[in-house]
This record gives sequence, structure tokens and C-alpha cells, in this order.
Amino acid sequence: MRIVNVVAAVIKEGNKIFATQRGYGELKGCWEFPGGKIESGETLEEALKREIKEELDIIIEVGELLDTIEYDYPTFHLSMSCFVCKIVSGSYVLKEHYDAKWLTKNELRDVDWLPADIELIDKIDILLNEDVLS
Repeated sequence: MRIVNVVAAVIKEGNKIFATQRGYGELKGCWEFPGGKIESGETLEEALKREIKEELDIIIEVGELLDTIEYDYPTFHLSMSCFVCKIVSGSYVLKEHYDAKWLTKNELRDVDWLPADIELIDKIDILLNEDVLS
């Protein structure tokens, strides 16, 4: 089975997480964390910064690795390194996505996530809880 290595940004602002709705492909309409493929010679962080700049026209700061999701889709295996990020500059512009929204902890499960991305929701729930307590 073909392995696809990607990076994803869990962009956090206050008590909200940024989600994007896929505007293309087989899974069009599903929600995901923005990001994409790693190019040859790039670190994971470099790839994520480039992808977010290309897709959303914003500059992000890449923080800690939240998780690496391993998920088998019907035609490939996805290995997705997911980092907690924050916006450093810019206002997002949707270049590849159909829609985007900031989700609170209570709204995390209200969107139709891609199968691999939903694997992160429990960890994000905990991440948002920790911030409330700190």
C-alpha cells in the first residue's frame, strides 16, 4: 500500500481551533486540519509553514507535535504529523478550501471530519481543557 506522509496544523487561538472544509477531491465537503505533503529536503515544520502560507496566506508559528496519526484509507496509508500552531501574521484567505471556521471545545464534534482527522479530536479536547485550567 502506498504511504503518504503529510503535516497538519492544529491552529489554536484562545479557546478555539481552526478547521477547514475540503473544496476538492473525493472527500470534498469534509472538514480537516490544514496542511499537506512534505517536499524533498524539508523538515516537517518547514513543510507545514509552506503549506499553510500556500493554502491560507498566513504565517504560522509551529509549536509542539500533538500526535502522528496513522490511518488506512482504501487506496493509501496516511501518516499525518499534527502540530499545535498559532497565527503570527495575516488574515486567512481560502485558496483551496470551501469554508473555514473557528471551533470551540463544544463545537469540535459538530462538523463532518475526515476519518484521519477525527482521530485528533479527543487530544484537542484535552488541549483546550488544559488551557482553561492554566
